[in-house]
Amino acid sequence: MQYRLLSPESLIPTEDVDPDRVAGLQDAILRHGFWTVPIAVERNALFVMDGHHRLAVAQRLRFAVVPVVLLDYCDVQVESWRPGMTITPARIFAMARSGRKFPSKTTRHVFVEDLPDCALPLGHLRHPGIAPRFFGAAHEARP
Repeated sequence: MQYRLLSPESLIPTEDVDPDRVAGLQDAILRHGFWTVPIAVERNALFVMDGHHRLAVAQRLRFAVVPVVLLDYCDVQVESWRPGMTITPARIFAMARSGRKFPSKTTRHVFVEDLPDCALPLGHLRHPGIAPRFFGAAHEARP
């Protein structure tokens, strides 16, 4: 599985976020100094499958790019974290296209493969021109 760098503004969230969780995650990312987990995105529509809080952090920090993995619902199982709620890819598409969002932690995406690790210095995400070898290129996951 590969990741590539895309603008956070090109990604379409499908869930709200918990502001406290965003703040805590932002602190952790800034302390660490590296971005380590790509955002999982539906490959054609660019709807966020997993990583809404990471996307919110990237937008707050005004990153020019973030690592994303482009996936297809053929390869991803979707369910709800909320008892009694049925979530399907069609329902996610309908919600996202309506401009509305599910409440935080509604959808759960189960991936066939683990998302690849990455260790991108935050400066490369702020200023991708500094590291052209990262910008827009696909990268193999590290072992």
